[in-house]
Amino acid sequence: MEGKLLCEIYKSSRKEEMYLYVDKRQGLEAVPETLLEHFGKPVALMTLVLTPDKPLARANVTDVMAAIKEKGFYFQMPPAKEEYLLDLYRTPTQARY
Repeated sequence: MEGKLLCEIYKSSRKEEMYLYVDKRQGLEAVPETLLEHFGKPVALMTLVLTPDKPLARANVTDVMAAIKEKGFYFQMPPAKEEYLLDLYRTPTQARY
């Protein structure tokens, strides 16, 4: 994918690390209502100029740009929790003196 895209990124008001990427010029108009109900009130986080040569932290920039071009948005779910971290959280700790 070539070119640049002026992208607005919104974070979810309901779930940490859940984001919506949209074309700044179109806003949230292409995002389905059912997705917005699950997402909660979108909170504007930042505006970025996306280009294929500038990587994003947790998403492939070309995938993001393609999804915005095709669907009008890119939805980023929170990262999966590592199972061993959940096991550590569930395991009671004991103080050893």
